[in-house]
Amino acid sequence: MKLVRTVLLCLVLVVKLSYSQEEGEEVEAEAPEEHAEGPGGEVVDERKPCAGWMGGVPGTPGHNGASGRDGRDGRDGTKGETGEPGAPGEKGDTGEPGLTGPEGPRGFPGTPGLKGDQGESALLYRSAFSVGLIDRTPMPNVPIKFNKIFYNGQRHYDDSTGKFRCSIPGVYYFTYHLTVYLKDVKVSLYKSDKTIMFTFDQFQENNIDQASGSIVLHLETGEEVWLQVYGEEAYAGIYADNINDSTFSGFLLYPDMKTVNGAR
Repeated sequence: MKLVRTVLLCLVLVVKLSYSQEEGEEVEAEAPEEHAEGPGGEVVDERKPCAGWMGGVPGTPGHNGASGRDGRDGRDGTKGETGEPGAPGEKGDTGEPGLTGPEGPRGFPGTPGLKGDQGESALLYRSAFSVGLIDRTPMPNVPIKFNKIFYNGQRHYDDSTGKFRCSIPGVYYFTYHLTVYLKDVKVSLYKSDKTIMFTFDQFQENNIDQASGSIVLHLETGEEVWLQVYGEEAYAGIYADNINDSTFSGFLLYPDMKTVNGAR
């Protein structure tokens, strides 16, 4: 509504201005122009800038113009001071394991550890014997009775039968050294009625020879070991006197673990 009033007012002013211009032109045509002379003789126009004119009503402000283009970026400013450290962030997820690195140099030896408790002595399990022959010609195919006792502390060897009887299950070592004289010798070592090994030696006339053998056996409680002449009497050349011995010996190397742990 305000815009309509403004337009109407402008139209009235235009009409009025046109009428005023026409009257002015008629006056100028009828009367010659009179000009005042200045001090230097120049013609001075005495008309005022707005003589015979009516001032118009101010127009309405125009619309805002479009925004100008962005200017160029300014120069980088000087580096500011270091700010305060920020608060620690949340712990991140565990990463993938890295590759195994090269082996490092060998370290220095550590300090010696404390002395351990005393272990169970192997001497708690004893079994050993060593015997010799008294008779010159033992009978064939029966256990040889070695009646000359060198050692039989645990009495695991029975001199009445010529057999060693196992009382502690484990591993045993047996050995024999026999003097050979007048006949050939063929002797066998038995374990519970089973021949385990043979030894043969041929007699050389007018010479005293030696036959020997040794073996390691595992025995269970109650098993027996002995020597006997194998075959005919012609192989019973085992000999012994006051300067020549024929011996049979054996001893426990180590007991079974179940025995050491007390579970016989």
